[in-house]
Amino acid sequence: MDTSEVRSKHRFDEVALDRYLSENVDEFPKTSSKLLVRQYNSGQSNPTFYLKKGDHEFVMRKKPPGNLLKGAHQVDREYGIQLALSKARFPVPKMVHLCQDASVIGQEFYIMEHVEGQIFRDIYSLQDVPIPERKNYYYAMIATLAKLHKINFHRVGLAGYGKIGGYRQRQINTWTKQYRGSNKQGNLPDIPDMEELIVWLNANIPSDPERTSIVHGDYRLDNMIFHPTKPKVVAVLDWELSTLGDPICDLAYTLIPYHWPVDVPSPFGNIDITDLQSFEGIPKEETLLKLYSEQAGVRFPLPHWDFYIALSFFKLAAIGQGILARYIMGNASAENSERYGEITKGLARAGLSLAKRSSMTPSVSTSLTSASEIIPVLSPQPLSEKARDTLQQVKDFIKNVVMPNETVFLQQHSEASTPWYNPPIMEEMKAKAKKQGLWNLFLPAESGFTQLEYAYMAEQMGWSPIASEVFNCSAPDTGNMEVLHLYGNDAQKEKWLRPLLDGTIRSCFGMTEPQVASSDATNMECTIKRDGNEYVINGRKWWTSGAGNPNCKFSIVMGKTGGEGTPRHKQHSMIIVPLDTPGVQKVRALRVFGNLDAPHGHFEIKFENVRVPVENLILGEGRGFEIAQGRLGPGRIHHCMRLIGLAERALEMACSRAFSRRAFRRHLAEMGVVQHQIAECRIAIEQARLLTLKAAHLIDLHGTKKARKEVAMIKIVAPRMACNVIDTAIQIHGGGGVSNDFPLAAFYAGARSLRIADGPDEVHLSQVALRELKEQMDKAKL
Repeated sequence: MDTSEVRSKHRFDEVALDRYLSENVDEFPKTSSKLLVRQYNSGQSNPTFYLKKGDHEFVMRKKPPGNLLKGAHQVDREYGIQLALSKARFPVPKMVHLCQDASVIGQEFYIMEHVEGQIFRDIYSLQDVPIPERKNYYYAMIATLAKLHKINFHRVGLAGYGKIGGYRQRQINTWTKQYRGSNKQGNLPDIPDMEELIVWLNANIPSDPERTSIVHGDYRLDNMIFHPTKPKVVAVLDWELSTLGDPICDLAYTLIPYHWPVDVPSPFGNIDITDLQSFEGIPKEETLLKLYSEQAGVRFPLPHWDFYIALSFFKLAAIGQGILARYIMGNASAENSERYGEITKGLARAGLSLAKRSSMTPSVSTSLTSASEIIPVLSPQPLSEKARDTLQQVKDFIKNVVMPNETVFLQQHSEASTPWYNPPIMEEMKAKAKKQGLWNLFLPAESGFTQLEYAYMAEQMGWSPIASEVFNCSAPDTGNMEVLHLYGNDAQKEKWLRPLLDGTIRSCFGMTEPQVASSDATNMECTIKRDGNEYVINGRKWWTSGAGNPNCKFSIVMGKTGGEGTPRHKQHSMIIVPLDTPGVQKVRALRVFGNLDAPHGHFEIKFENVRVPVENLILGEGRGFEIAQGRLGPGRIHHCMRLIGLAERALEMACSRAFSRRAFRRHLAEMGVVQHQIAECRIAIEQARLLTLKAAHLIDLHGTKKARKEVAMIKIVAPRMACNVIDTAIQIHGGGGVSNDFPLAAFYAGARSLRIADGPDEVHLSQVALRELKEQMDKAKL
């Protein structure tokens, strides 16, 4: 372990720390044994300490002592982002405690778990790794970075963690300010190469639109812990510089060793560019760039690479100047801080040299809805390797397990004494899917897949009406799980979300009401009134899908909490209502084109003086529409892609029928009118798919709010397309098409219902038009 005694300038009251942790941290031992404190030798900014008491090990990060630059060393941000990322299943240490009371040990600090594993300080640390395996550690590093950049920061609660766009300019401004502030603080002279580099960077910022993602800011090999025996990243460390920004800045900073000048010593270990290029087993930079492009779903080669490398040199030089200034003032964290005078000048010189030989040319500016937004959708490989493998598994499972068991499902259901019966074959298939890891694929926090990646899987699930449930990816549970994941508190997640994710219960969603036009959700009349420690619900809901399922245990109900003086979109809230609560009455099952759609069904439910505890309210009073917006975006992607899969199956059936059926001495497939019908279906499916994939991609990039127009468009296009394709298949099947001998009539009923269930076309058309008019008006003002 790379530690030493606590250095004199970083000493603090260890007894006070021991006492504070014993009183405030549940995981901390309450014994009388002495607290062992050691300081890690690495770390140039926030000093880091190893803590051990009894058998328990922790790591502490704190602010350095002395006068600090404004905005630097924010340990609370480090703690907060790691807490959020851990919920998204990204490899970070478990956060234990944040202390913002500087009086405890002199500075703010936080405590995290101690993670066992391997840390490689430089390439020479890989000497003991077998040569064929060395590249795998670099691959794992890059794949983990791509995973970070694909996390939807809106969905993990980090929408306010930084600004959208303009990151490259802000980086130049930030590090210019830090560099000059360090000069002033340490009474250091300006560096001519640094000043010239500042001018060049400002003049050569690429003009193409920036992607925005979570960026680490200091992502490199020695800032991560690998599994003790495997090339797997188990924890990414040092999040002080993290924010929202251009992910390529992260990538360039990670690969800066490939451009390191031979005459500049490295503070991160002995980096020699010649060694890095020839060290056995280390992949070439181009290989890593291609891997990142594939994993992150971006085009290759990456444009403006020289600019990003020059910016990385500038950033490192500015950081180095800050460390040198702290060394002069006596509060630097690392023992080798005096080396930074030489390092900073060398990095500035390297960045300027790269800039001067750069062949970078100005890029053409494009709009939000232009090529830069759809290239990943049109790319030959828009999916990560993991997503491609999982997609193939889903395809194979549906082909080999689900489709052959459709008739078994229907037979078992028809033989039951009640329509509200779950055929045993469903649980058998679910168990197989879960065992193979094909489970909860729709939820990024569980699966790690983006909306774009899951969209392809949802299309495959659409081939069979029973497939999505097999993978625990069926509505309305998916929407309810998204609500609880995004907006539920810890108790709600434990009681309701966990069983849904495990597939042990089902749920329903109560929104639409029989008395009012629910296409305008502000019409809702169901009331949710607080009475002491309870809320009292009164009203009727209908088309509450899934309420007939015997495993359906609760409904998320949207109702009115605000009075007349409350703004229209702040009057409604969502609350969890267990279906066995007194006063909840299933009035009747509604039929869809005469079909009960069992065993799930669509029910009218009456809530009469239904009392539930106040802790069942989700997010807070008046937050219903806010929650609904977060719920509806991804869910519509799922619906539309499943409809596309359903349309593909209907078209396949139509073609099969056209090949096998003869009329007027010819096969139907030989008739021009049938050929034209099939061609129109293929064109419509392809158009709907591209638009839906674009909407999914925009949600991944910008969140549901920015993709509202595209989501509204697919709500119109996909159900219309599916209805037309299925209707064509019915027509080609003739009388058989409307019978129960083929599933087409049931397919049509489901597709036609979604033109209402997802909101009527007229509402979405108005939304699209209003947003288009606003965009055109804004464009005209420029």
